[in-house]
Amino acid sequence: NTARGALIDEAALIDALRKNRIAAAALDVITQEPPPPDHPIVLAAKELDNLIVTPHTAWSAREARARLLKEVEENIAAFLQGRDRNRVA
Repeated sequence: NTARGALIDEAALIDALRKNRIAAAALDVITQEPPPPDHPIVLAAKELDNLIVTPHTAWSAREARARLLKEVEENIAAFLQGRDRNRVA
């Protein structure tokens, strides 16, 4: 799950992982960001080998922020020039 954490019923996921009804799960976001140390997913990740939780911090690297700002700059320039950029039709 790399979308919003609330898309997943976390208690049901943990139960399914414990009972091997789901082979594995990898989450980048959970219902609380940042999660408290006693968050059920955090605790389960310490216990279960089939659950991976990664920190939701990909945006924080200097390179990622620079790329984001460059995209905004290019989008504004395209708009001012009357041309389409990154348009979904």
